[in-house]
Amino acid sequence: MDEASVRYTNAVLIDDELRTHIGDFLLHTDGSWSESKGDEDVIHNLDGSKRLITRSFQNWHTHLPMQLNARDFSDGLPLQEWLEKSIFPTEMNLTKEYARIGALASALEMIKTGSTFACDMYHFPDAIVSALDEAGLRGIVCGPQTQWPPNAEEDDGAVRRELDSQLASNRPEDKVHYGVATHAVYTCDEDTLLAGKELAEKHNSHMTIHVSETRKEVADCFKETGMYPLEYLDSIDYFIPNRTICAHGSWVKKSEMRTMAARKAILAHCPSSNMKLACGGTASLPAYKEAGVEVRLGTDGPASSGSGLDMAHEARMACLVQRHDHWDASALLAKDAFAMATSGSKDWATWDLNDIRMNPVGKDNERHISNLIYNGGNCLDLWIDGNPIMQSGTVNTINEKMLLETFNLAVTDYYS
Repeated sequence: MDEASVRYTNAVLIDDELRTHIGDFLLHTDGSWSESKGDEDVIHNLDGSKRLITRSFQNWHTHLPMQLNARDFSDGLPLQEWLEKSIFPTEMNLTKEYARIGALASALEMIKTGSTFACDMYHFPDAIVSALDEAGLRGIVCGPQTQWPPNAEEDDGAVRRELDSQLASNRPEDKVHYGVATHAVYTCDEDTLLAGKELAEKHNSHMTIHVSETRKEVADCFKETGMYPLEYLDSIDYFIPNRTICAHGSWVKKSEMRTMAARKAILAHCPSSNMKLACGGTASLPAYKEAGVEVRLGTDGPASSGSGLDMAHEARMACLVQRHDHWDASALLAKDAFAMATSGSKDWATWDLNDIRMNPVGKDNERHISNLIYNGGNCLDLWIDGNPIMQSGTVNTINEKMLLETFNLAVTDYYS
């Protein structure tokens, strides 16, 4: 056990098994916790009265610079039209500095809503890594190995060479690492997909892809290859066990789910985005669970989700859509959605129990998770490696006022 950086007295803590504890607690720099005897040497000694301590949220599918496009950008368009008429054309104006500012604005929203990690896919990954480092957050930032979107100017291999160099710079001790983005089967041919895998394997990095997000994508893939997207990916030996993140997975057969489980692929479920863009299908979590697929939760980009990067809200949407689609009020419980949304977290968030949304607490303090998921809550403190990223609602790593001014100016310029 590492040294303790903070003691909370008279607090409520929910551990990794979702058990509730009440009393005085130490949060250690290695991410563990223990009960406090009151005489330990700590850096921060805080009154935890009316504070709930939980693991922080983890967001497994994002496009952080798309904060530039949030929230009602091209509202009312289905996915393909939204991409072709709104996203791809505006992305032609994207610069590294715009990407950094947009990512930093997203990082601020993550902090304010209790998230400490994002698995991102976007242009200019070095700008996104810089933003997350500045914010003090964790991440896997997956960059494209070709020009992207596909109608960009002719690719001479420079993007791939740059990503190769970025991947080589990954160090185990870094909180943010580079990964590889292979956008989708409808934007990447076989050579591009396998070239992405080659890079990821060379550097032992993660790889992410959009898969089976819409019925059209599935139908088009079957028409072209005679296989559905996950079948096609498996046929070309695309998957890297435990390091391939498949975003969406909304139109997937049970046999494909079993393939994902066998290849140890991770599903990133993004319910708000799927509903906002009228994708029609929803990842069937009971079926994925039965197949043995590891499932995480993601918001997608702030523009595509319409709900930003609030993971408590995304967990709520996951609960509701599973129950609605399966006609089953127990299809996904709040505690299970919370576990999915915090899976892998080594960090801590504290929530304000004076917030009416977090009340009533229940006779045995048993309502905290349900309150947080169904109602939302006010995140007060955020701890990463013993460092206070936010305390009492004040972000320590980002100047909020200055960033908001810079961000709004950048958005105005971006669309001018």
